[in-house]
Amino acid sequence: MNKNIVVITGTDTDVGKTVVCAGLMRSIPEALYWKPIQAGIEPITDTELVKALSDLPPERFLPELYKLKMAASPHLAAREEGITINPSMLRLPDNNAPLIVEGAGGVMVPLNEDYLALDLFAQWSVPVILVARTGLGTINHSLLSIAALRSREVPIAGIIFSGEAHEENERIIPGISGVPSLGRLPRLEKLDPAGLHLAIQAHLDMAAIEALLRGG
Repeated sequence: MNKNIVVITGTDTDVGKTVVCAGLMRSIPEALYWKPIQAGIEPITDTELVKALSDLPPERFLPELYKLKMAASPHLAAREEGITINPSMLRLPDNNAPLIVEGAGGVMVPLNEDYLALDLFAQWSVPVILVARTGLGTINHSLLSIAALRSREVPIAGIIFSGEAHEENERIIPGISGVPSLGRLPRLEKLDPAGLHLAIQAHLDMAAIEALLRGG
């Protein structure tokens, strides 16, 4: 199996995971993107957004295993369609290219009645990058997410902050947790492939991220 894999998860929903994934795809154009569980398809899916923001050919994007209509926790979205998400189906693809996997929601979101995103990350046992807001509440959310990942021995490659600068929050979370900061992606007034690429290159530790995805 390809070991050049990283999972992008978050401290919550709508923290910026998808925009981070798009920026990484644009910066590492040989990488593949995979969102195995999509809950919510309107106005567009996360895969469609990453395609638009990375401006890469469609063969760089793997199809979702579960594409659910309702924008909700995956367990609920699946139940609404009479589906139960089966963890045995969620196997990492076997390929030779770097792979960026985007999780659904936060670390503790349920995928079915007794299986969490955290359980899936432990099953995969590949490095995770945690995306966190910079604002009020992020210290608690981030440290709890890190503690949960460590409780299942999920390797944490780093944390990416998303939003306006907050020097203290960006200092204290890596300081307490020991998880390295990989930078902060600021809010962009205009979100397009070129601008996102420039922001990713300017604000994230792409050397560390590329080393992770390219096996050193």
